[in-house]
Order: sequence, then structure tokens, then C-alpha cells
Amino acid sequence: MAEISRFLGVIIYMYGFDHNPPHFHFTYGEHEAVMFINDGIVEGRIPAKIVKLVSEW
Repeated sequence: MAEISRFLGVIIYMYGFDHNPPHFHFTYGEHEAVMFINDGIVEGRIPAKIVKLVSEW
């Protein structure tokens, strides 16, 4: 797992040989989620304000 960014308690990371479609993982406290790069869909349970911050990132 390679950490890409860390801000306001959010950690964004990617795995080197992960499955398709292209996506990244992010955490905030005890919450974890995945955001798909091509359409911005989020899987996981994470506060909406954090999803907005990550999508703007």
C-alpha cells in the first residue's frame, strides 16, 4: 500500500496490483472507503463531508 496523500485526518492510498476498475482507498478515523476514479462512486461508510473533501482532492 502506497500512501498518496494525508490531510485533515484523511489518508489516501493505492495498492500496486489491485483489481480494476481504477480506484483508490481512503480512511478517516475508523471509517474506510473506496472511490472509483472514472465515475467518483464511493463504496464504504464514511461521512459525506469527507467524501466531498476527497472528491475535490
